Amino acid sequence: MDHTNDRGWYLLFACWLIAASGTLGSLFFSEVMQIPPCVLCWYQRIAMYPLLLIFSFALFPFDPRCTRYALPLAVMGWLLAFFHLLIYSGVIPESMQPCTTEVSCAKIDLELIGFITIPLMSVAAFSLLIGLLLMIARGKKK
Repeated sequence: MDHTNDRGWYLLFACWLIAASGTLGSLFFSEVMQIPPCVLCWYQRIAMYPLLLIFSFALFPFDPRCTRYALPLAVMGWLLAFFHLLIYSGVIPESMQPCTTEVSCAKIDLELIGFITIPLMSVAAFSLLIGLLLMIARGKKK
């Protein structure tokens, strides 16, 4: 019995859980809590939402080749989220911020436990996805 597929399936399911949480969480923030998404938030959503579909289709039947489609999206999302985190932290000057005055990328709308912000959650989600996808890709090569 080949247990490498079992491990890969569980890793992919973890990716699906993260993508589902990210998708539902972003919709909760904007639709329920009425926090309007900034430009960078929209770009991160553009990277996250398709991942949920890719992982959903790759789970049944298990298809580890989904990493070739999912990994570039996750890396793109991570870069955008990290840039957004740098803006939130004040590292990026105001002149380089892509956001409009209507919805600022630097405005802190939500801060859980005193330090967890929306960009930090996004960086964490995309980081986990990248790590899990690399583990799936490595297991696929064995």
